[in-house]
Amino acid sequence: MTIDKIKEEIYNAKSIIILTHEMPDGDAIGSSLAMYNGLKTLGKDVEVLMSNNSAVFDFLPGANEIKTEGTKNNYDLAIALDCGDIKRLNGYTEYFENANTTIQIDHHEINTMFGEYNFVNPTAPACAQILITILEELGIEITKDIGTCLLTGIITDTGGFKYQGVSAETFEFAAELLNKGVNVSNIYKKVLQTISKSKFELRKLAMERLEFLEDGRIAFTYLNAEDEEKINAEPDSHEGIVEMGRDVEGVEVSIFLRENKEKDGYKISLRSNEYVNVADICLMFNGGGHLRAAGGNIKLPLEEAKQRIVEECKKYLK
Repeated sequence: MTIDKIKEEIYNAKSIIILTHEMPDGDAIGSSLAMYNGLKTLGKDVEVLMSNNSAVFDFLPGANEIKTEGTKNNYDLAIALDCGDIKRLNGYTEYFENANTTIQIDHHEINTMFGEYNFVNPTAPACAQILITILEELGIEITKDIGTCLLTGIITDTGGFKYQGVSAETFEFAAELLNKGVNVSNIYKKVLQTISKSKFELRKLAMERLEFLEDGRIAFTYLNAEDEEKINAEPDSHEGIVEMGRDVEGVEVSIFLRENKEKDGYKISLRSNEYVNVADICLMFNGGGHLRAAGGNIKLPLEEAKQRIVEECKKYLK
């Protein structure tokens, strides 16, 4: 669809709610705050709802205005960002369903098109990159503050411009944001290089448990809820653990399981290097994502969950 209808709905709406996926990452938070700050310049009554967002992103303009509950039951417009399935809307599905109009903007290959109006570009390496075009189409000036949010989303979802999907356009957008005064080195240090002590301790534990299967082509590690409780881990302390396995020479698929007591099972994170489509694998486990980065859930004890996922991954190995 064209962007014209999205523009029309945003212009006509007075009250707007912005939502994103559960356990929001840098792209989800950066995109949400970029949209929030942009819509405020249009004079909109806009709110961002999020829970369990990482303190790492507290430096972003508008982060202190994120709410955990909405002030209304019904909004003129709900905008879902960086989320391919309504079931992943961070426990806030009712706000989306109760809104008069719904829009979703996303970049995941697997997307259920759950909005009335859907703007999905699976070739974009980050939702934040899509938003640059949308904000410009809305006539919103991309200020230093908005640019900081956008570049944070791009940097985190591209792993610092190193993942597949990064294009010449990505660097052109980054250059444009740098010209706005956005400090790329400061963002990079805050979101990719600096980790808390609890995150360090969890990574250390996961590294000790890391094992290699199928002649070193599969890496596997895990964390239990008890591990996080002992360390008094923050909500995002597990971020990046799955990458440790993928970075080892010869590994094609990295598997990381994190216990989720609320759902009586484990959260699955999968990453691949060259050819395995982990999004397809995660479809088997009530999940999805990107070709090389995806997630899902499994309700089995640890050893059974491990065996089931490894067997599924083996089918995709060459």
